[in-house]
Amino acid sequence: MTESAFWSMIRSALRQKSRWWPPVKLVKQLARRIYYGLNKRQKYEYQCNDCKRWFMEKDISVDHIIPCGSLTCADDLPAFVEKMFCEVEGLQVLCGDCHSKKTANERNN
Repeated sequence: MTESAFWSMIRSALRQKSRWWPPVKLVKQLARRIYYGLNKRQKYEYQCNDCKRWFMEKDISVDHIIPCGSLTCADDLPAFVEKMFCEVEGLQVLCGDCHSKKTANERNN
């Protein structure tokens, strides 16, 4: 396994585990309302923090307001973990389009 592949695996595992971090669940709860539309299987809808439109849960992401940064070596690990497992104030709900635009802007800067 290459060093790049190793750090990619670690980064992926941390991101996967961060979905169960209690502030992530709380941010989603704060952005939701009961859905009254025609889809009887849909219980809630979630408001994007950027465009302010409402979306199904599958169409939103919980985004870190301050990017977690890169994880390419052991020296990056403490800062990456601290930013990844931040409190509610460091998180926001974004729709897929807004999240893609924010990520593209972060990569270009």
